Amino acid sequence: MTPGASVHASAVQAGDVGILIRGPSAAGKSRLAFDLMLAGRTGQIPPTRLVGDDRILLSAEDGRLIARPPTELEGLIEVRGLGIRRCDFVTRAVLGLVVDLAAADAARMPEPEALTATVYGIKIPRIPVEAGANALPLVVAALLTDAGGAAFGRLLEGNW
Repeated sequence: MTPGASVHASAVQAGDVGILIRGPSAAGKSRLAFDLMLAGRTGQIPPTRLVGDDRILLSAEDGRLIARPPTELEGLIEVRGLGIRRCDFVTRAVLGLVVDLAAADAARMPEPEALTATVYGIKIPRIPVEAGANALPLVVAALLTDAGGAAFGRLLEGNW
């Protein structure tokens, strides 16, 4: 992967935390992105907006991992059963969490090394999710508990 590389993924921004959602085709990346946006609307998590769906541009800037949507996909998300829909979006997010759907190393009690991802030499928290599992409760728990690290502690301090 090179700086500014396009990757097959979706991303949202919950409060100040960008969430990169990776996984194979049909693993539920778009569904999880939409579910997180709904959770943000109902106040379960901070307000959440789409960064991008299907393709994300990743780069490292000043020691942070940045996600952007490709221009041609800005504000577009696939909703199974409805097709491609337009929604509110942000053009840039600092990633603070990676969610890997259908992860081979997903476990009930994951090893500590499974809970971080290194992208462009930058370590960020990671959630490995087993194939077919509902990822939403895991992501919400990571966002709302202090076990996720300092990036998530900021969410708890905000007025959302």
